[in-house]
Amino acid sequence: MTKHYALLSVSDKTGILEIAKGLLASGLTLLSTGGTYKALVEAGIDATKVEDFTGFPEMMDGRVKTLHPKIHGGILARRDLASHRQAINEHDLAYIDVVVVNLYPFKETIQQDGVSLEEAIEQIDIGGPTILRAAAKNYRDVTVLTDPQDYKEAIRQFKEDGATSLAFRAYLAKKVFAQTSHYDGLIHDHLAKALEGFGDFEEFHSKDLTLTYEFEQEMRYGENSQQAASLYKIENSPIIGIPQAKQLHGKALSYNNLKDADAAIRLISEFEETCAVALKHMNPCGVGIGKDINQAFDRCHRADPVSIFGGILAFNRPVEKTLAEKIHRIFIEMVIAPEFTPEALEILKKKKNIRLLTLPLPVKALDQDKEYVSILGGLLAQSRDTVRDLPEDYQVMTELAPSEDQIKALHFANRVAKHVKSNAIVIANAHMTLGIGAGQMNRVGAAKIALDQSQEKEEEDRAHMVMASDAFFPMDDTVRLAAQYGVEAIVQPGGSIRDKDSVLACNELGIPMVKNGYRHFRH
Repeated sequence: MTKHYALLSVSDKTGILEIAKGLLASGLTLLSTGGTYKALVEAGIDATKVEDFTGFPEMMDGRVKTLHPKIHGGILARRDLASHRQAINEHDLAYIDVVVVNLYPFKETIQQDGVSLEEAIEQIDIGGPTILRAAAKNYRDVTVLTDPQDYKEAIRQFKEDGATSLAFRAYLAKKVFAQTSHYDGLIHDHLAKALEGFGDFEEFHSKDLTLTYEFEQEMRYGENSQQAASLYKIENSPIIGIPQAKQLHGKALSYNNLKDADAAIRLISEFEETCAVALKHMNPCGVGIGKDINQAFDRCHRADPVSIFGGILAFNRPVEKTLAEKIHRIFIEMVIAPEFTPEALEILKKKKNIRLLTLPLPVKALDQDKEYVSILGGLLAQSRDTVRDLPEDYQVMTELAPSEDQIKALHFANRVAKHVKSNAIVIANAHMTLGIGAGQMNRVGAAKIALDQSQEKEEEDRAHMVMASDAFFPMDDTVRLAAQYGVEAIVQPGGSIRDKDSVLACNELGIPMVKNGYRHFRH
């Protein structure tokens, strides 16, 4: 009578003794390798070494141990095909009905500080994925276990039914291919960085895209309550973002919270100055800078005291007691900061649901990866908009050049406009936004919204207003509207075939205009 085997070879030995005992009880003979074999024998569990089974020793520091026809023939043989059964008999093979394998800890290895490329390479599993894929391919006959969480159900089915169900084996097979795909993606990502520039063959590199993300959590719902949603994070990412933030207090983050928080940290990362950002529905409603964080927040709040209600706040300096007392007086969904003092935490935690997150700000290295957007039937990929607004790059378009103070205000406004949904117009002075027109179908409409908002501000705040646009002016109507409200200077990307119309209007109205050369459409 042909023996039937189970092969056990695991890096993660969680539950291995329990599953081994369950498989023995079902009548299977155990095959094992290396550390797994040692763990079984030390626990008094009868097992056979793979090298004794194959008649071929482990070699090359364990690189070659399960890559043998007696292993793969026993796994891949279809029990319903006479030719396969004949091959089993002719070549003195045996059926391997269960495979319990998990992979070398490649991810855990590369997450350690100071790991060399050679050390990482040695943790690239070869035999493990090969066995798993073979077993998963033959799921109609073979049970393949790669996750210790599935051991309990496998043991139950063997005990109660003498075998696993086809539905369970199919589920396990799908899990294997998901895991091996993810594993290979991690290896590719790491080697792509480690071997970047190693040879001049980039033009021959595959254009196909494989993304590797790690499941973080289920969301209560997505953008709306009828939509399901999950959060995934990039493993070993050089970028620190909201998925890596530490939550100190409050309810779990929602899908919309995460989107807004991401937008807020992108915007505040434009500023080295002490800065406060209020954001709602993916658009800033107020931005302020100051000599300290309290002054920055006062200006941020004054920029739009209505829209800030129910929004989120981001600060690039620690939140202390005085600031916490101010925040406590208004309804805020979330506060993100590098740090909260104990006194600030005590005050803010009085509100049960407010989310408090710590994250190093400004976020660095935003230019080191791409961003992706799903569309029906596909995915769009693009590099990040990493252009930094630098006043020294401004080119004066008009007869009148802006003053030094106006340049400071234009620089402030343009950094905000970059993070406003297009069409975008920002009205500001040198230290706070005065009006933001976002997401309009025409630029003059966005300007009208922003300019009307500016008129609600104190006369002192709007004494020296400037305008920033995320794209060029295709006609002079926005300039003429700005002049009616007292705008003193304008920054825009330039590049319209009708730039001269706006330049002529500025010259006529005595408004200096500069171009920075880059548009910042945000969709």
